[in-house]
Amino acid sequence: MITLKELFTKKELTDFVKFPLKLYKNNPYFVPPLIKAQVDSFDKNINPVFEHSTARFFVAIKNNEIVGRIAAIINSLDLKNDDTQKIRFGWFDFIDDFEVSKMLLQKVEEIGVQHHLKFMEGPMGFSNLDEVGILTEGFNHIGTMASWYNYAYYSKHMEKLGFVHEKEYVENRFNFKNVNSEKLERVGEMVKKRYGYKALNFTKTSDLIKVTDEMFDVFNESYASLASFVPISQSQKDFFKKKYLSFVNPQFIQFVVDKNNKMIAFAITMPSFSKALQKANGSLFPFGWYHLLKAKNNAKDVLFYLIGILPEHQNKGVPSIIFYEFYKVFKKLNVENCIRTPELADNTAVNALWSGFGQETYKRRCTFRKNI
Repeated sequence: MITLKELFTKKELTDFVKFPLKLYKNNPYFVPPLIKAQVDSFDKNINPVFEHSTARFFVAIKNNEIVGRIAAIINSLDLKNDDTQKIRFGWFDFIDDFEVSKMLLQKVEEIGVQHHLKFMEGPMGFSNLDEVGILTEGFNHIGTMASWYNYAYYSKHMEKLGFVHEKEYVENRFNFKNVNSEKLERVGEMVKKRYGYKALNFTKTSDLIKVTDEMFDVFNESYASLASFVPISQSQKDFFKKKYLSFVNPQFIQFVVDKNNKMIAFAITMPSFSKALQKANGSLFPFGWYHLLKAKNNAKDVLFYLIGILPEHQNKGVPSIIFYEFYKVFKKLNVENCIRTPELADNTAVNALWSGFGQETYKRRCTFRKNI
């Protein structure tokens, strides 16, 4: 018999976060999260996303063991548009048992109906900075800290339960040696001369913090036209600064400003912490911090996490400036591979930025939708 349990306490939510570590035990491609950090992100007293979102957490239990989990999320910013009247579901994991996946998804649907919403979509988090999508291709590649991993049977469950593909995301990578630095430098200098742009970079976190609010403003404007976008609030900006900046070498973030020193573009990269997180197995102590610190200072694989360019400055060659600045940093660090986090497959503006890098699409994922 399978039963459903709603979770409320910190201990219960810790069990919720730990379930995938059991489900994917000994799987060489699964990358566990830092348990405490993820539990904290579900705490309405810590994460400011709860200023405009609600979330309920459930697990499916069979023979006194957790066999599935799901979060039902309502982001009030979704409700401002007629075509995004949805309930989100995320952190969705389950054993290969249709009764388990069905029960979890039915609970989300029930909550959506209670709130008079039109459809459910997931898996996805609270905002565009969270993980998204069920992996549909690329199961034999290691995951990243910016995406969920799942078994191949997940999508089969969704389709059998009446869900359809909603948004497709691709993950691409390229070898650093493919980068044509001479062309980047030449085009970048031409663009700077034509438009008065300048590269802006930092070596100290304290200096970086001073411009991060402006960076998130550029992010909000850059992605506003995407159907799934919800803007980042000031309190969320403060939360992300506190949560993530200690992990990032300031040289891994690059900016471009115009002739008036106004920020018009940014890009965030970070070392791949995948193998370090596997060794840490969800905890910073006793030795997890060492593995993460080692990965931070000895990056061979780099994750391109986020890039944003103000709409009025797109299609003017700005990426060439950013990429050349990264080239100089990565060459000194002997970086070997560049990996891009999930991006909408139909986001032609972003996809066009990477032409000429010899990239390959090595993973695909998608969200699933069901009308309710």
